[in-house]
Amino acid sequence: MRRVLLLSATTGYQLRAFGEAATRLGVELVFATDRCRHLDDPWRDKSIPVRWHDQAKSLEAIEAAVGEAPIDGVLALGDRPVVLAARAAEKLGRPGNPPAAARVSANKRLAREKMRAAGLPTPWFETVPLDAVPGTLARQIRYPCVIKPLALAGSRGVIRADDPRGFVEAFERLRRILTRKDVRVLRDPSNEEVLVEGFVPGREFAIEGLLGHGSFRTLGIFDKPDPLDGPFFEETIYVTPSRTAVVEQGRMREAVIAVAAAFGLRHGPVHAECRVNDEGVFVHEVAARPIGGLCARALRFEGPAGRVGFEEVLLRHALGEPIGEFRREQSASGVMMIPIPRWGFLKDVRGTEEAAALPGVDEIRITATRDQILYPPPEGSSYLGFVFARGEAPADAIAALRAAHARLEFVIEAPLTLVE
Repeated sequence: MRRVLLLSATTGYQLRAFGEAATRLGVELVFATDRCRHLDDPWRDKSIPVRWHDQAKSLEAIEAAVGEAPIDGVLALGDRPVVLAARAAEKLGRPGNPPAAARVSANKRLAREKMRAAGLPTPWFETVPLDAVPGTLARQIRYPCVIKPLALAGSRGVIRADDPRGFVEAFERLRRILTRKDVRVLRDPSNEEVLVEGFVPGREFAIEGLLGHGSFRTLGIFDKPDPLDGPFFEETIYVTPSRTAVVEQGRMREAVIAVAAAFGLRHGPVHAECRVNDEGVFVHEVAARPIGGLCARALRFEGPAGRVGFEEVLLRHALGEPIGEFRREQSASGVMMIPIPRWGFLKDVRGTEEAAALPGVDEIRITATRDQILYPPPEGSSYLGFVFARGEAPADAIAALRAAHARLEFVIEAPLTLVE
């Protein structure tokens, strides 16, 4: 049986989707996840326990667990596993990205430096230590600007500032986020620095693709119909196919290819984010991993054996199979990452059955659990759940997503004391 090593920072719904795809393909998944080393397989999935901050020992653990049985492909889910995945692929003799390139893709400062060195469109930027004096910095920079952590995901800690007073407030807020216990436990030295860069206006898009054999295959371009202009940058709706002009889509694709080349990426999934304005295409991110969470359910493909999901295409590519015959299905599809309206404990979600019954709505998946503490951006990085919809045109899917969201009611109780 063919085997794929899958490195993931979580053990949730995305792994289950890959498990289902692997079963259909007759593939064994070998999991490597960041979990307690002292419990005897608590999730009963035979996962290899690793630590993203301890690459050397984690690589040894993977080698020991794999043994002499061959690994046919390597995949990483999430930003934190990409460097270890690259090192594992190199060690096991499987196609992958150079570890140095993977490291660049997961660090905003390194990414900006590579883009600037390659002469690619990049806003002005600088990195400053977390213990810097924001009042001094505020008098030296240009506005509007955006401050952000170097390594956190999901728009966590990303804040726009339009003037010196707003900069000081934003910097102090980000500093509180980066000194929280749940961030410190990551042991990532990148969290000792902050990136400050010019705000880039424009329409925002996400691009999913695959690198391999010297080429880039676009799997989908998502429009983001809700403006992302700050002060925080919480994602909401993704819809595909893109409604922008074909020529503009081509420019975005070429921009992503150029940034991937500047990083040194050469094999595997790519998730890219970019903004388009009158000055051109500004690529914010080219991550060496696929789109996260349940958002991948918005991408489905037609192939020789019928309809397949995004995860199956990725597994086939990791195994070295040709995927040229797979094409994104013709109907429009979209996903809403349900925003968190306010902080507090989730007590109930009402109206899900009514919302799910609306025309065009495929599914509503509430992933937050009862009594879970919820944080909206910029402190939070998760969502209440996801709404999926389809339609003949992108506008139909967007309308269905908004209608479903309008039917949902979230009961959230503020705690009596501050929750860290």
